[in-house]
Order: sequence, then structure tokens, then C-alpha cells
Amino acid sequence: MTATEVARNFNRVLDALETGGNEIEITRNHRPIARIVPGVKHMTAMEALAGLHAILTHEEGREWLEDMASFDPPLAEALKDPWE
Repeated sequence: MTATEVARNFNRVLDALETGGNEIEITRNHRPIARIVPGVKHMTAMEALAGLHAILTHEEGREWLEDMASFDPPLAEALKDPWE
């Protein structure tokens, strides 16, 4: 994509980065001068922990919940026990 196209369509460039996830190379006079890359995807703690019950045994799950309760009581209350 040329620098002129990027300047004229910056909102569309950002939308493409957000939805497509591919980097965009910017050219000037047919030479690459820059790349715009998508930002690092992030997730909440709940999203990160969503599949935990699938990899821990029943006993490991209970131990993990006990550890969380002693470390962060408000979070422990928000967590559901998927092993029950």
C-alpha cells in the first residue's frame, strides 16, 4: 500500500489491522519504507483461565482454588468451581 493510500484511508487501514490481523507494508516510490503491524491481542484473566478445568485433575483443581482463595479472596468468590 502506498503512503498516499494509507494517508487517505487511515481509518480503513486501522480496521483492516484490527479485523484481519495482517501487517501492512507501506511503500513510497515503489520501495518499502515501513510496516504497520496489529497490536498485541490481550485477554482478561477470566478468558485466560477459561480452559483450566480441562487440563487439571479434580484434585489439582481443588488445590488451585484453595490457593486462589488464600491469595485473592474477591477473585476466588467470583470463580466457579468447574470440578463440582
